[in-house]
Amino acid sequence: MDDWETWEMHDEVQLSPRERLALLQIESRLRQDRRFARRMGDTRREVWLPVAVLLLGIASTFVSVMGIRTSDPALLWCFALLWPLTLFQAFRLLCRAVRRRARARSGGSARPWL
Repeated sequence: MDDWETWEMHDEVQLSPRERLALLQIESRLRQDRRFARRMGDTRREVWLPVAVLLLGIASTFVSVMGIRTSDPALLWCFALLWPLTLFQAFRLLCRAVRRRARARSGGSARPWL
């Protein structure tokens, strides 16, 4: 179902084609605004960070074990590059969880000062 069909389903409000087009343009701009989507609770992006942390953790573990078993410098360097990235993403995931927990306790009315 596209946006035009959605508008035709609501019989109580009749918008002109020009008004429909203007409203669709506003909605498309709002969908592109990342800050607005985050504020409105866009859940599409929330899945990728945990998946990235999981995959980076598996890759880091595999590369470190294989690097230790084979003593291959290339594998050890790959681990040296992957591990800080894994820790950084895990830290972002932890910050997101703490932020959600704090927001749930305060009822969502607290605004971050930083």
